[in-house]
Parts: sequence; C-alpha cells; structure tokens
Amino acid sequence: VQLQASGGGLVQAGDSLRLSCAASGRTFDNYAMGWFRQAPGKEPEFVAASDWRGGNTAYADSVKGRFTISRDNAKSTVYLQMNSLKPEDTAVYYCAADESMIHLRHGVTYTYWGQGTLVTVSS
Repeated sequence: VQLQASGGGLVQAGDSLRLSCAASGRTFDNYAMGWFRQAPGKEPEFVAASDWRGGNTAYADSVKGRFTISRDNAKSTVYLQMNSLKPEDTAVYYCAADESMIHLRHGVTYTYWGQGTLVTVSS
C-alpha cells in the first residue's frame, strides 16, 4: 500500500491543523493506521493509532485530549485533527499502515510508511 501524507504547515501556538494520509494500492480497511512524529534531534515517537474500523484508537499521553485520529474507509484516508497546538508538537509527521491490529504504538509494527509532512508550531 502507498501512503501520501499532507496537511502540514506553519501555525501559531493554540491553532489547529488537520493532517491527511491517503492510501492506495490495497484494500484500505484491512489496515490499522498510525501516526508518528519526529522532532529535530529526537527519536521518532508514537502519536495516535486506529484499528481498521476506527472503533479502537490509542494516543500518546502528550497529545491525548488535543489530537483525534479518524478514518474514512470509503476515501481510503486517515486523518489527524490537531487542536491546541504547542511548539513542542513541531515535527515531521508520518502515517503508517499495517494489517496487524496489535502493538499499534510501536513503529516496528508497521510495514508501510508515508513520506512525512512537516508541522511547525510557533510560540
């Protein structure tokens, strides 16, 4: 499956942004989807994940209550709605997909990765 992330940009602290990740090549609703991010000079970290229907989701503590992952299987797209953005949310955000429905917080679970989209939050 091919993944194309988009929606990044430069925003101010407190603003909102919605990232999208469009999938192609395979049946989208066979896949769990995840969002990860990597800030400059830091290790990649888990952000959010969704099972194949979107009924089960998981979030990193740092984004819980501010970010929401959702998916539209008819459009083969997963979204990450980011509200109340903080400068520490600045990172390249990556979407990922895998047929596994377990261990979704771990990057090694995912087989397919998008190219990343940069989110910059100014203070």
